Amino acid sequence: MKTLFVRLAWMILLAAACAAARAEPVAGRDYVVLDPPRPAASGARIEVIEFFYYGCPVCYEAQPHIARWLLAAGNAVDLKRVPAVSSDAWATFARIFYALDATGLLDRLHWPVYDNHQFDGLRLNEEKNLLDWLQSNGVDAARFKQALESEDVKARVETARKMLAAYDVRGVPTLIVDGRYVTSARLAGGVKEMMDVVEYLVARAREERAKK
Repeated sequence: MKTLFVRLAWMILLAAACAAARAEPVAGRDYVVLDPPRPAASGARIEVIEFFYYGCPVCYEAQPHIARWLLAAGNAVDLKRVPAVSSDAWATFARIFYALDATGLLDRLHWPVYDNHQFDGLRLNEEKNLLDWLQSNGVDAARFKQALESEDVKARVETARKMLAAYDVRGVPTLIVDGRYVTSARLAGGVKEMMDVVEYLVARAREERAKK
C-alpha cells in the first residue's frame, strides 16, 4: 500500500511538472522573437500593439479578452491599436477607425462597430450603412464623413499599412510586445491562449528592461 501511495505521489508530481512545462509559452511555437527588434515606446509602461480588423470574426472574439486583460494590467501596459491594411478593401475599416479617433468617438463606438457589423450584420464597411448607423447613435454623419475623407485620416491609414509590412504581420489578431515579440491567435492556438502568451511576454519584457 505504501508503495502505491509513493507511485501515486510521483505521478501527481510528474503531471504537475508536465503541466507547468506546457504552461510556459515556447518561442517559435507560441510567439516569434523579432530580430532585429523594432523601436518601441520607452518609459515605465510596456508597449503592446494590437493589429486588428473590424471584419475579422476572431478579432471580434478577442475584444472581451483584451479588455479584461487591459483592465487587470492597468497602467503597466500601453496598448496601441493599429487597423490592419492588407488590401484596399481592408482600408475602409481602417479609415473608419481613424475617423472615430479624430472625432473623439473611438472610446464609445470601437466595440459597437465590431458588435453591430459582426453580430447584427449591418455591413458597416459600406458608407450608407455606416452613416445611417452613426446617425442612429447620435453622431453628426456629415461631420464624420469629413473626417473620413480627410488627408489626416488618409495619412494615418498609409502609416498603418507600412506598419503592417514592417512587422511582417500575416494575419489578425496579432499583438506585438515591446517591439520584440509577436504572438497571435493562430500561433498561440486560440484567443484565450494568445492573451496568456501576451501576459507572459509583457512580464518577460519588463524583466529584460530592468536588467538594462
